[in-house]
Amino acid sequence: MKKTAKLIALAVALVAGFGPSNANAAEGFKLGADVVSSYVWRGGELGDSPAIQPNLSYTCKSGLSIGAWGSYALEKSTPSPVAGQSDYRYKEVDLTVSMPIGPVTLGVTDYYIPVGEVTNTFNFGNDSANTVEVSASYAKDKLGLMAGVFVGGNDYDNAVYCEANYQIYSKDGYTAKATLGLGSEDYYGDQFGVTTSDKIALVNTGISVSKDRYTASAIYNPDTEKSFLVFMASF
Repeated sequence: MKKTAKLIALAVALVAGFGPSNANAAEGFKLGADVVSSYVWRGGELGDSPAIQPNLSYTCKSGLSIGAWGSYALEKSTPSPVAGQSDYRYKEVDLTVSMPIGPVTLGVTDYYIPVGEVTNTFNFGNDSANTVEVSASYAKDKLGLMAGVFVGGNDYDNAVYCEANYQIYSKDGYTAKATLGLGSEDYYGDQFGVTTSDKIALVNTGISVSKDRYTASAIYNPDTEKSFLVFMASF
């Protein structure tokens, strides 16, 4: 637990304490919400239900941003992952602190996913509802890159994830991008829950097409051999 606390403190210091200010940052609050046909994250489905996903953030003049994002299933999970709780509905609340440093944005995210009696918001132990990730992202023109590693919390085992996306189409109000994601197989792939290997696998491929506030994403996880088609409306 002490090691985890030190890692989290170091990650926050890296995000908040370095780099020049970002003169182009849009200062102030931002809020919105998405409605999705199902919640698919990094090649895996989290909750087999449509969900509403609100978000709220505040950006300082320096570019430092603090944000909250959530996902709330509209229907109960079948079968329920919690013994004796037949009405379980997936929910998640994520808190993120991010800071642009030159062309790179560093971030720290706490993924809070309460299940059953494991609900303590401020417990970051191995049996908690929290998992903490440190990430870096880069975007230029049509290309986007990100890499993240879990550093603390529940069953994280230092799982890594890297993703690249590229805009392949833009015409008549439509845009399309292709995504390719690599991740720890024992966290994102078909070896979920097995921590005997550090194998990195291709776990997230797909194409997303957007127009106005609507997005449709065709997603395939080559490692689990599962595919998804997700519709999202943003407000």
